[in-house]
Amino acid sequence: MRLPSLPCLALLCGLLLTSLAFARQVDVHDPVMAKEGDTYYLFSTGPGITFYSSTDMKSWRKAGRVFATEPEWARRVAPEFNGHLWAPDIVQHKGQFYLYYSVSAFGKNTSAMGVTVTKTLDTSSPDYGWKDQGIVLQSVPHRDMWNAIDPAVIVDETGTPWMSFGSFWAGLKLVKLAENLTALAEPQEWHTIAKRERSILQDDASAGSAAIEAPFIFKKGDYYYLFASWDKCCRGKDSDYKVVVGRAKNIRGPYLDKDGVDMNHGGGSLVIAGNKDWIALGHNSAYTFGKKDYLVLHAYETADNYLQKIKILEMTWDKDAWPVVDAKALDRYQSKLID
Repeated sequence: MRLPSLPCLALLCGLLLTSLAFARQVDVHDPVMAKEGDTYYLFSTGPGITFYSSTDMKSWRKAGRVFATEPEWARRVAPEFNGHLWAPDIVQHKGQFYLYYSVSAFGKNTSAMGVTVTKTLDTSSPDYGWKDQGIVLQSVPHRDMWNAIDPAVIVDETGTPWMSFGSFWAGLKLVKLAENLTALAEPQEWHTIAKRERSILQDDASAGSAAIEAPFIFKKGDYYYLFASWDKCCRGKDSDYKVVVGRAKNIRGPYLDKDGVDMNHGGGSLVIAGNKDWIALGHNSAYTFGKKDYLVLHAYETADNYLQKIKILEMTWDKDAWPVVDAKALDRYQSKLID
């Protein structure tokens, strides 16, 4: 038996350490967060929606799963549903946490968004326990030119709840919710808040080429800021996801970019894009924790075969009140998964 040389052993050890380092990071897609007490909670796309807890936003521990299996209505809406619940959002309102989620088949608008509620996110509390409220909104191919995925809920300055959502097709929508946050308000109120050019010759059942999705509305000062993700995710080395923004003084819009272009007319100012080390990043959420604002997103790491990693980046504001994030922070922030 021939033993490996010292250089080979060093190389193997280096590869092993690198692999372990990657394994310790949190690899999630479409991240959203909430805070209860001194604990942060992180939710993302995946089977049953696994969620994580942390006290410092860096070291994360698996806290549980929202669904032990899947919503009972999922396969009725999307027969090709593969068990993955997509793009959740989590909001706290009047003593309860509402978690919105998507059921869909990839690249189709055979989709629906549901909501489940719990009094607390602390799994050790007797008040913990998710109760599914069923479908909030459903899209049907050839009937709807929008896709019922990527929900994000915000309560405006009047106390009215709204849900933004959408992916590809005719862009991003905003719809008023009922006071209980589990159904649409009646009479219904809808708005288109952002879209990109789509050929009228494309099949209505096709996602098409108008690559925009993942809206998230964040209130800061006098403005509502609409973040969105442009271009391609989920394609490994061919991904080129990026985050853009526009703003409005009325939640209904119009959302204008830095050049005054309406996001309904293809507008959107770049917030952050990929680089050689992190080739694509997006599907962001945004929060104020303490006295700081944060942009939360996933990024594909080139050195780890384009695996998506959680990134939590401090967000500041320029002299004209536009959001600013430092791209160098992509390397500075590294999560740690605790067993």
